[in-house]
Amino acid sequence: MSEGTRGVPDMAGAAAGAAETVSSWARAGRHAGIAGAAIGVVAAGAATGVALERLTVGRGMRRKARMALDSAGPYGSLRGTPGTAYADDGTALYYEIDEADDRPDGETPGARRKRLLGALGRRSAAPTVVFCHGYCLTQDAWHFQRAALRGRVRSVHWDQRSHGRSARGHAQIEGTDPVTIDMLGRDLRAVLDAAVPEGPIVLVGHSMGGMTVMALADQFPEFVAERVVGVGLIGTSAGRLSEVAFGLPSLGVKAFHRFAPGVLKALGAQSELVEKGRRATADLFAGLVKRYSFGAPKDVDPGVARFAERLIESTPIDVVAEFFPAFAVHDKTVALAAYDGVPALVLAGDRDLITPPEHSRTIGELLPAAELICVPDGGHLVMLEHPELVNDHLTTLVERAAMEARSWRPARA
Repeated sequence: MSEGTRGVPDMAGAAAGAAETVSSWARAGRHAGIAGAAIGVVAAGAATGVALERLTVGRGMRRKARMALDSAGPYGSLRGTPGTAYADDGTALYYEIDEADDRPDGETPGARRKRLLGALGRRSAAPTVVFCHGYCLTQDAWHFQRAALRGRVRSVHWDQRSHGRSARGHAQIEGTDPVTIDMLGRDLRAVLDAAVPEGPIVLVGHSMGGMTVMALADQFPEFVAERVVGVGLIGTSAGRLSEVAFGLPSLGVKAFHRFAPGVLKALGAQSELVEKGRRATADLFAGLVKRYSFGAPKDVDPGVARFAERLIESTPIDVVAEFFPAFAVHDKTVALAAYDGVPALVLAGDRDLITPPEHSRTIGELLPAAELICVPDGGHLVMLEHPELVNDHLTTLVERAAMEARSWRPARA
């Protein structure tokens, strides 16, 4: 009987394989006590769905489908002028710049594009839009937003330390400093100094990127007051992440938050073995990505789902382990006040399991003038799942910020 037509026996084998994978993750965390079981609770949530998928789709067919999507998908293909900034510990931070282009492109501009270009007015006052990506992603996570604004405004896309094309964090390699959200805020300042040395700025951050934007305000409030004319906070949180349930039962939540840092540290110490195991269990990994990235996984374009999977799987497990502890102590509620006087967008998916929508509502309460949007059937990667809606609200933010920028003047020495 062929692999794709084994029916119920194949499903049973798939479930057994998924269980074996979860068990292996638990064994890898043996030095952290029962930490492996906490990670296993999360992984098991996707195992049943993977087994059901295998009931009708064979492994060979799934592998071929992934290869086809990787080769045909345009996602993440946009590139700009490269540059490098250097963090205060010497880490090389990679960024790209897309310049604004007023030359006719042969298209008839829509009403929104006309308003955007009209709002920009004088080029000297036009803001630069700076995109900050989230945990285990890269700058390419903003593919649809980059495409929508490309050529219309000047934009900067950068990779957080140890992600994408940026270098591994020097302080982490040397073991001198752990990753902190404040460190990421200083990294952002280094990128802004290199890529946007003058002029007004609109900051847009997703998840950890939004936290990075908050950390910038916490450490450099004068800079924010002088330069930032708009802010977009997408699927992020100002704190209390240690209380997030991740869609787990209460017992599983407690176990996860108590033991996850330890098991990730143990897994990070065996990174080569774990990476081999992750490649060998690609289907289970894909199930986890879908569950925790999208609000309505069945409705997501397969190419987009595979793109998200590739972004996340590109992050080494030791990097995952290095960054994870920083979220439990993240608290930037006070720092948000720095953005209260500029146009703001706060947007989240109503099914986000990583940074639940109530976290965005809290941010909205702290920024009462912000446009607060809760996207129906939206998950954590809402900008990939509902790109047109996110683009629409983001363009409105840039319009509002451009009007703000018309009155912007550089500070005098």
